[in-house]
Amino acid sequence: MTSAPLHQADEILLGFTRALRAAGVPVTSDRAQTYLAAAVIVGLDDARATYDAGRATLCASPDDLVRYDQVHEAYFNSRDGLPRPSAPDAAVPTFSGLPMGEDDGGAGDDAERETIRAAASDTEVLRHRDVASMSAAERHRLASMLATLRPRPPRRRTARHRRWHRGQVDAARTLRASLRQMGEPATVAWRRRATKPRRVVLLLDVSGSMSGYADALLRLAHRLTQGLAAEGGTVETFTVGTRLTHLTRAMRGRDAERAMVAAGETVPDWSGGTRLGETLRIFLDRWGQRGTARGAVVVVFSDGWERGDAALLGEQMARLHRVAHRVVWVNPHRGKVGYEPVQQGVLAALPHVDDFVAGHSLATYAELVEVIARA
Repeated sequence: MTSAPLHQADEILLGFTRALRAAGVPVTSDRAQTYLAAAVIVGLDDARATYDAGRATLCASPDDLVRYDQVHEAYFNSRDGLPRPSAPDAAVPTFSGLPMGEDDGGAGDDAERETIRAAASDTEVLRHRDVASMSAAERHRLASMLATLRPRPPRRRTARHRRWHRGQVDAARTLRASLRQMGEPATVAWRRRATKPRRVVLLLDVSGSMSGYADALLRLAHRLTQGLAAEGGTVETFTVGTRLTHLTRAMRGRDAERAMVAAGETVPDWSGGTRLGETLRIFLDRWGQRGTARGAVVVVFSDGWERGDAALLGEQMARLHRVAHRVVWVNPHRGKVGYEPVQQGVLAALPHVDDFVAGHSLATYAELVEVIARA
């Protein structure tokens, strides 16, 4: 690969990383520097080696590979490896300095209002779009819109009491107040049971049938982790597919892009098969009975396509339902017109599910946040 006279090689490669980031690939500054170093090692004159170096250093998941190929084809000229020349800017019209009439000032305001209204309408449409059908640019917008969700932790009552303006009479505190006044009647003190956040457990299906939703679900899990932690809550995240992977540490990073990169490096079975029954059994044996799922709100994100034994899935869902406080099943096809729960996995799990909700758009994710808060 040869550089153009007006461009340094590192400027071209960094411009390519920015194009990838705009297309939705989580390219961090560390990955970009690693890409530059790898390109120097393989040699900038070898276009194929530079292409492979970018795939190895900038991509974190199978979805990133597809976007990488599209952006690479659009950004680099296949003949000589240079960025494609951009189209010349359209000529900017000039206006003569004629005086503006009394009624001319409203036109700009009307245009601005129309622009704002169109932008708001476009955002509302995107809220209800199926995540799997979005383009790379729309997915990038969706990632920023997920930050508008305000999750609240579900709460449970504890054995302790707290002061309150009504409820039960706090006899001990009332008596102590009376003694401080030499036995004279004192103001009656009240109390009520205290509450604390209930643990939330997320089980994300990352099999091939869920690949179109995997990135959005991981970003939703990161938003839930950060939002509930700010209010004292705890979120445990696992991925299920052909094996069970604990992702809580990756989701606790404050930066969403770095969290996505860490998740991509941790999960070994992206877009594989689905053995929900077996992975649920492993989860319950290792974590469920030990307390992670006990008394928690467990949210399962899956379309229910089970390649293993559906009867085993039903047995493990029954175990999970006995251990957890509430079980929520999120199906990306639930909110689509004409959907019927006919998959064997869904049919086996439904008798042991408290809430069966949709999960294919930002609007349904907002509804899910409310379901978790009310659990």
